[in-house]
Amino acid sequence: MAKSRQLSDGLCMLMKILLLSAYDADSHKSWAQSLQAAFKDFQWTVLTLPPRHFSWRIRGNSLSWAFSQRQLLEQPYDLLIATSMVDLSALRGFVPALSQLPTLVYFHENQFVYPASKLQRQGVEPQILNLYTALAADRVAFNSAYNRDTFLAGAEQLLQKLPDFVPSGLVARLAARSDVLSVPLTRSSDTAAARNNQQPLQVLWNHRWEYDKAPERLLAAVVRTMAAGVFIEWHIVGQQFRQIPAAFEQLKTWFDSHYPEALVHWGYIEDGAEYQQLLQRADVVLSTALHDFQGLAVLEAVAAGCLPLLPKRLCYGEWFSDEYLYASFEQQPEQEATAVAEVLIALATSKEQGQLPVAPCVARFSMKELKPAYRRLMEQLITAGAGQPEA
Repeated sequence: MAKSRQLSDGLCMLMKILLLSAYDADSHKSWAQSLQAAFKDFQWTVLTLPPRHFSWRIRGNSLSWAFSQRQLLEQPYDLLIATSMVDLSALRGFVPALSQLPTLVYFHENQFVYPASKLQRQGVEPQILNLYTALAADRVAFNSAYNRDTFLAGAEQLLQKLPDFVPSGLVARLAARSDVLSVPLTRSSDTAAARNNQQPLQVLWNHRWEYDKAPERLLAAVVRTMAAGVFIEWHIVGQQFRQIPAAFEQLKTWFDSHYPEALVHWGYIEDGAEYQQLLQRADVVLSTALHDFQGLAVLEAVAAGCLPLLPKRLCYGEWFSDEYLYASFEQQPEQEATAVAEVLIALATSKEQGQLPVAPCVARFSMKELKPAYRRLMEQLITAGAGQPEA
């Protein structure tokens, strides 16, 4: 590291940051891009790997980068930022120059509380990799307290299962160096628009089309709500992958057979402007998720003026009061569907009467609000790193 650089209140304009994103899903990509846009006074070098072949990607990223990007990795940087998918301990072993850098690891998610999938082999390796990467960092940041707390609890449980020679105090060590720092929203709440009260209630479900977002619960909630005789218009959108849960086909078939006119949007919306218009049109953003560490899709919709309707679990209770949370019945999906339907029917009636509530404020998730905390953390690490003796 170049100790000659002056580290004062403003830091040097040319401080160099290496950012590694080993499984560059859309939310990871958006987060990295927002940091680069917000901190133009830093010089950024970014390496990413595509979000596919999960098991190979999380174990093989150190091998892939160390022997194809060594020259880039050995450049003089002032700070390393890595996502939790990076196999940091192995990468530092392959490229010793990286072990000299102050390092921040960012957890968009952790591998301890994902709901089990029939399509995935169960094993502890993803959890071990999360643990090793966190221990190799100087600071660890999580996008929610829920993410941090489930990671620490999961790490404690895992360590207690190991047979012998497990060092004491590892979780306490991690807790002491952990921060909660959310992913900033790319659009703030000033994009909210007036709704059309002449239309039926507009309900948006805007999540990845994967099993952990519980599409079968969405199906049950839709059927119960529409069976009550209250007409609602639905917008079922979100990113799709090669394997789509069968519940989506069942839901589309049900709409086609019963209420084809009620399904306004179906599938992924490529155009960002069109998607933003949908967020501004919808009245309610619904989640049925069994997994969400921050809920960016929900927060973006609320920023555009949607009322959140969310299960009382996961990270949602951190962000919203009980009036926006429906009763959670993880082991009783039909009962949970009834809870969703009851709220939607009440909201549809409220809209008919012109009394739909105003969406809560989520301005605290804007880059404007989060930028000082991000800067403070990065500058603290850079300053501490500059005070270390050079190798």
